[in-house]
Amino acid sequence: MREHLHNELIRLKRLLAGVAAAVEEAVSRAVAAAAGRDALLAQSVIDNDETIDRDEVFVEEECLKILALHQPVAGDLRYIICCIKVNAELERIGDLAVNIARCALELSERDDALPESIDFASMEELTRRQLKLSLDALMSNDAPAAAETLRRDAEIDAFEKNTRRLAFAVMRREPSRSAACVDAIAIAGHLERIGDCATNICEDVIYLEEGRIVRHDGALQEKFD
Repeated sequence: MREHLHNELIRLKRLLAGVAAAVEEAVSRAVAAAAGRDALLAQSVIDNDETIDRDEVFVEEECLKILALHQPVAGDLRYIICCIKVNAELERIGDLAVNIARCALELSERDDALPESIDFASMEELTRRQLKLSLDALMSNDAPAAAETLRRDAEIDAFEKNTRRLAFAVMRREPSRSAACVDAIAIAGHLERIGDCATNICEDVIYLEEGRIVRHDGALQEKFD
């Protein structure tokens, strides 16, 4: 029975890794579509969201099946709880990628482009790195790496605030570009929320490894400094 549970947990990790890879790709393609005003690429992200949603439901069902059949305890129980929570975060990230793709569709239908002063490539790279590091920490059960990744969330927040500042400045100078600036602000907001989802995944990794809920308690900084 124990060996069967072990095999099921390994399979669950592989399934979750598949969802994570699909979501990472969706984010990358959505931002590329916005930067290049590529309607076809944006539509492909939107169309693929149904697959991500279906995979998310399948992973949740597998988690519930393991809970019902094996009644795991201690670390195994925490792992399944963590998978359910991370799975939900990944589905949210997929939805945020769709939101970015919809902004890309709007941009493709207009003549005005995103403000040149806004560097989405850097913000996307930073956000994707944050997401990748959080998922790497999950797959390797590395709580210290998760804690270190948590600290970097402020960089994404700073990028989002700077994007808003630059967009508002362009709107004041060139009111005719207001629509593109609004899209830029929306895209930056969606990327910042993806960073927040990555932060949530890191918190789940710490819970998995230590059984501690670190949200809002101020204990994380003290423990890992």
